Amino acid sequence: MRHSLPVLPLVTLSLMLSVASNAQAQTVDSSAGSLTATVVADGLEHPWGLAFLPDRRFLVTERSGQLLVLDDAGGRITVDGVPEVVARGQGGLLDVVLAPDFETSGRLFMTFSEPAESAGLQRGTGTAVLAANLVLEDGAARLGDQSVIFRMNNFDNSTRHFGSRIAIGQDRNLFVTLGDRGTMDRAQDAEDLAGGVVRIAPDGSVPADNPKPEGWAPEFWSIGHRNPQGATIRPSDGALFTVEHGARGGDEVNRPTAGDNFGWPIITYGVDYSGLSIGEGTEKEGLEQPIHYWDPSISPSGLDFYEGTLLADWEGDLLLGGLSGQVLVRLDMDGDAVVGEERLFEGQLGRIRDVRVAGDGAIYLLTDAENGRLIRVAPDGQ
Repeated sequence: MRHSLPVLPLVTLSLMLSVASNAQAQTVDSSAGSLTATVVADGLEHPWGLAFLPDRRFLVTERSGQLLVLDDAGGRITVDGVPEVVARGQGGLLDVVLAPDFETSGRLFMTFSEPAESAGLQRGTGTAVLAANLVLEDGAARLGDQSVIFRMNNFDNSTRHFGSRIAIGQDRNLFVTLGDRGTMDRAQDAEDLAGGVVRIAPDGSVPADNPKPEGWAPEFWSIGHRNPQGATIRPSDGALFTVEHGARGGDEVNRPTAGDNFGWPIITYGVDYSGLSIGEGTEKEGLEQPIHYWDPSISPSGLDFYEGTLLADWEGDLLLGGLSGQVLVRLDMDGDAVVGEERLFEGQLGRIRDVRVAGDGAIYLLTDAENGRLIRVAPDGQ
């Protein structure tokens, strides 16, 4: 039987942790057998986004503004030509994804908190998307042919809730998640790009088939999000899934479709950090429900579907990291429904910022710390 977790209620598996003989490896028992987490690279400064290069190296962003090429032997190259970022609070250099034709084009996309001066504005910062070519030659790396293809409107001085993940759809258009910048009401302003998911073409233009509810900015795909820090595409059908931070409780997994409003801050399963209620309750007609939520919060970041033969029983399940929860989470999926939850390495690896599944089926994590790490998770001996 494929699902090893009970359907109701959702439960967290009790895991027995043992430290492997290698001081940089840790092992847990899981529903798929024993898993080992091995450090591939450390000394990373608040790493944020991870992509796999075709030559089996890794591309990693550091929030402070560095883009690195890493290998599993400890080598690293700093990529030249990264744009200026505002590395304050939750802002900085954020996500990175490779274009589907990267092997021939070298094209990639990154999100970052852009200073007003770079955008030709007077004040503030805002989430922006950079398109560029990665040029690797003679042991060096640089970004070429680069341009900002998208920036949110209404820059402000907040250092919070930039989002921001990129997921590339099967039609090669980009979904980009944007936080509410710490001002909750912006997520319900359909002309303000804060607190939403936008959909843009690879050149930054607006796809003709974007939803067009009355009054919505043309870039919007969905609105009413608080701070979505994970996004991925389901390989089987191209559906978009996101995870976002609630306030105190109310972290959510969502499946945004064209024209959806997920209700923040009108509805939420969380409360304010002061303990006061937010909005009008947990549901309201015309507003979408999450497919799963957490209370208390785990602060989800990073999101990927599992595909691979190493952990065949997990095929089609969602994997995500927890920052405050310091946990790797597997959500057992049955279609669009979450039917179980498994927590792995809880409290053992640190704040998990990004989660990506490699082509060989191994799971890679980035931990958010001044001495952050790139970690590989796979069955023992694999």
